[in-house]
Amino acid sequence: MLFQIVNGTVAYGANDVLKNINFEIRNTEKIAVVGRNGCGKSTLLKVITGQLQLAPSANGERSSISRSKGCTIGYLQQMTFDDLNCTLRDEIRKVFAPVLDIKRQMDEILPKIEQNADEKLIERYTQLEQRFNYMDGYLLDKTYNTVVRRFGFSESDAQKKLSEFSGGQQTKISFIKLLLSKPDVLLLDEPTNHLDIETIRWLEQYIRTYPRAVVCVSHDRTFLDSVADEVYEIERGKCKRYVGNYSDYERQKKLDYEQQKRDYESQQKEIERIGAVVERFRYKATKASMAQSKLKQLEHMELIDDPEKADTKRFFDKLEPLYESVNDVLTVTDLEYGYTSEKPLGKLSFELKKGEKVAIVGANGTGKSTLLKTLNGSLKPLFGRFEYGLRVDKGYFDQHKAHEFTGKSVLDDFWDDYPDLTQTRARTVLGSFLFTGEDVFKSTADLSGGERVRLALAKLMQSRPNLLLLDEPTNHMDIVGKEALCDMLKGYTGTLILVTHDRWLLREVANSIIELTPNGINRYDYGYEQYEEAHPIELTNLRYMPKITDNEREKTEKSEGKGKQIYLQKKQQQKNRTRLNRVRELITAEESELEKINEQLNSPELSADYVKLSELQKEIDKREENLLMLMEEAEELEKSV
Repeated sequence: MLFQIVNGTVAYGANDVLKNINFEIRNTEKIAVVGRNGCGKSTLLKVITGQLQLAPSANGERSSISRSKGCTIGYLQQMTFDDLNCTLRDEIRKVFAPVLDIKRQMDEILPKIEQNADEKLIERYTQLEQRFNYMDGYLLDKTYNTVVRRFGFSESDAQKKLSEFSGGQQTKISFIKLLLSKPDVLLLDEPTNHLDIETIRWLEQYIRTYPRAVVCVSHDRTFLDSVADEVYEIERGKCKRYVGNYSDYERQKKLDYEQQKRDYESQQKEIERIGAVVERFRYKATKASMAQSKLKQLEHMELIDDPEKADTKRFFDKLEPLYESVNDVLTVTDLEYGYTSEKPLGKLSFELKKGEKVAIVGANGTGKSTLLKTLNGSLKPLFGRFEYGLRVDKGYFDQHKAHEFTGKSVLDDFWDDYPDLTQTRARTVLGSFLFTGEDVFKSTADLSGGERVRLALAKLMQSRPNLLLLDEPTNHMDIVGKEALCDMLKGYTGTLILVTHDRWLLREVANSIIELTPNGINRYDYGYEQYEEAHPIELTNLRYMPKITDNEREKTEKSEGKGKQIYLQKKQQQKNRTRLNRVRELITAEESELEKINEQLNSPELSADYVKLSELQKEIDKREENLLMLMEEAEELEKSV
């Protein structure tokens, strides 16, 4: 057991965010923490890191936190930079400081061993080398290059100062440092945010093979299905553990609810039946004892709670275009897009037909969002052209503008876009996006990220366009919100161009793929699932820490010089000495057993028992042969020590 919370409660003011929860991290488990936005998932991570303390337990029982000695916990929010003038390479290699310190000590000891093969020095070197190997010291450069490249940094980026990178890139650098620090417990809060699909797929493999524990908060159900082997759900302040990945959790939760509902209803019927019997006979003298017995039965009955339904409240608004477009919705011809003609992000040509639902995919930096901005008219083309067909009415969701706010109330902000709507109609529309009751009078400045996205979608969907351009519409949404948007888009009869890193949404909605690459575009007339099958990840680059082979280690050790060779010789001598002592013990034991068997063989009682004598002679022959082999091994070992 690495970490454990028993009967834990966390309160903000008078409100209990987490109530009497039990949570445990063991060995190399990959744990997913799930629940609706605001349920307390990030709060749990802060308890694990020690940023938040437990409050007195609501049920009066003792609460506690246990952590195994020496257990290290890594959390992205704790990663900061001491010096923004430090280069990317030097900053990341700070993670390797403990390993490099061991290497320095090894290098200091080697010349001393070469001059004087002191037993204590050899023992110390052995300990350091074993620790160096455990920490993958032989693979520092290989590990650094693999991880940095996978997060989209080039060789030229290595010498850039941290101050030259954007906020998003600095977050990635912190993430790289966290992964390479290899804590015993790796805490990840929405790790797939701002990563492109290929990097997310790589990260999945990395986490699956990470040789220590991982606790992950994520709204990416495909990611959780891939990495999690158990799920803790937080709902209404309570925490419950399920074995398996996210899909397993969903199935089990539904089964548990249905079973508890059946048990509850069955028990209520039994309580009602017993109560009726008691009422019928409690005042009859001949039946009074029986009625009392039934009353005691009720008193001792362990009551089953009426199960609360899962919090599946979600927004929904049937999305139908106001009118249909022509069949040829969009024609793009030699379109170059980007911010400077000297360095365009890409060039492409394609046609979009009515009813198509196209996903645009590609690595970060290939210009997916920039392309959508260009097609929306927010940016001018650098070269080429695009043309919409007749009666095409487009609606554009901008992931960045969705988080801007006016400071007005939700209702007034919505009314600014649709002033002709009555208050009843406006509140009905907002209600379908979960702004109910007094929520419509909240200031937009006080909305969460997910609420701002819902307000932006409400305004967009009310215009009922027949072409949707959606740029990362699921950012800041929980899984239930994503499912609601997915259902909306699946039922949408218009045309769609979608940019998202949510593979589940891509798999459910898209019927064709446009892939942006540095070498141009590729168009695939099938959905994302087939696209992923056709684009396997290079598994050789996905291993958490590629283990060095014996041959590679031997070459590395030879390159360390004569001192290392002396160390290896002495290390082998120690092994041989240990084995020699063991062989001598075995020889003594065999000789003792042979002496006992020979005594039986010469016993007068067995002189006529030819079967037993034959068995004893076979045993003697077998042991003498084994004794001879042990003596030969001892003779060879004596030469080497």
